[in-house]
Formats: sequence, C-alpha cells, structure tokens
Amino acid sequence: MSHQRLPSVYLPHGAGPCFFMDWPPAGTWDHMESWLRNLIHQVGRRPRALLVISAHWETPEFSVNAQAAPGLLYDYYGFPAHTYQLEWPAPGNPQLANRIQDLLGAAGIPCVQDHKRGLDHGVFIPLKLAVPEADIPVVQLSLRAGLDPAEHLALGKALAPLRDEDVLIVGSGMSFHNMQRLRQGGSQPDPDSVLFDGWLAETVALPQDEREKRLAHWDRAPGGRASHPVEEHLLPLHVVAGAGGADPGLKVFEDKVMGSLQSAFMFGAVPASS
Repeated sequence: MSHQRLPSVYLPHGAGPCFFMDWPPAGTWDHMESWLRNLIHQVGRRPRALLVISAHWETPEFSVNAQAAPGLLYDYYGFPAHTYQLEWPAPGNPQLANRIQDLLGAAGIPCVQDHKRGLDHGVFIPLKLAVPEADIPVVQLSLRAGLDPAEHLALGKALAPLRDEDVLIVGSGMSFHNMQRLRQGGSQPDPDSVLFDGWLAETVALPQDEREKRLAHWDRAPGGRASHPVEEHLLPLHVVAGAGGADPGLKVFEDKVMGSLQSAFMFGAVPASS
C-alpha cells in the first residue's frame, strides 16, 4: 500500500488573535478563518505531528521547542482581555525535537533545544482553528537571527525527510506584512501587495533550482521590499519551499484583507478528495 508524503504549507496567521474577537468591520477575517479550519482536510490526511516555523520566534541559532507540554505565549498587545485567556493545550513531542536536531546536525546546521518558551501566536492562533481539539503534537522551530534567505531554504531542505514521516511542516507568516500600510487599510489591495503576490505565485511554481534562486533574492521582486520592510513574516515560506524539494508549489488560498492580498502556498499539494 503506497504512502504518499505530506505536503509542506505556508499559511497566513492573521493579525494577533483576530479570529477570536470582534474585528470591525464584521467579517474581516471570515474567509481566512474558514480556510484555516479546513487545513487538515486540504493536506490530504491527518499528520502524526506538526512542525511549525513561525514569524514570531528568532534566535541566534536555530532553536527547537523540546517540551512535552508547551505553554502559550500571548505575544500580542492591546487586544481584549479574553484573548489572553485563550487555550490550546496541544502536546509537544520531545522525540520529534530530537529528530529535528539530528537532521539539522547531519546537514551541518547548528540547532539548540529550548525547554522554556511557550508557543507564540503564530502557532496557536491558526492551529486553534485547524486543530481545535489540540490533539496533534506540535513542535516549534525558530527562525535564525540575520534572516538570511539562503539559510532558511537550506533549513527546509534538511527538514524534508520529515514529510515522509507523517510530519506536516507549516510555515506561519503573512505574505504581505507592511504594518504601516496594513493599518491604513483600504477598499482595494495595496499595489505592491498585488505585484508581490503575483511574483510569489509565479515563483513557487517554478522548477526547484530556479525557484530557490528567485526566493534567495526575493527583495529584488516587484513590490518585494515594500511588502516586507522586515522579512520575518516571509521567511517561513523559504523553509517550506526548501522542504518542498522538487515538488511544485501552488498558491492554494487568497484573501483580500486590510487593503492587502494574503495568500497561502503548498508544495506537493495533494488532489482534493470528494
């Protein structure tokens, strides 16, 4: 019986705890929420574990959360009091953390274990929608300070074997993350957001070598630097793309929200089941 490898996926995680509060105008985040709730169905089968690379954790060396029962880190500010009481008690997986550290070590990529930090909102906010029962183990892996695109592509390549081990590799960010422009909003998407989103959709679908060359120099893309004055919300895509290997990338979701286009991308996407 054949066992198809899991895809790797880059998703938009919204703004703070946006899915769990009243956000004017009503319905702002409904489309994204609906897509996130359907995530496990879209990847083809239930994974045994989740590995999440979030925009909200940077460390001097790559760090992997190795706790058996990680807490939550409410790393957002100025939101309603109840959003600091949200719960998502998914178990960790120290064995998987060890496996990640071994894979990175074999690739010559230093990685340390973390036993204190909670899962940040780039992890628990979207996954509270995708896995509301919190019954799939989750391990978080940091970005590396310096935010070098090539390093994060290489990180993804080293993690790729996990796709054959029923681990879903998730990059959590936002494909447009210019906070000044997002706060201004608007009825139409920001022109730079439109340009860069089109470039991303074109780039992820390219053969691996060409895709990686373009992603390594994403800041030269139309609308690139305007879409990401700082690239921490984009680089989870590089990790996911690296893990995608020779599998083609596909834009699998698009939303118009807060005057921007926000998209999700999947590598090795499985055909939708009936």
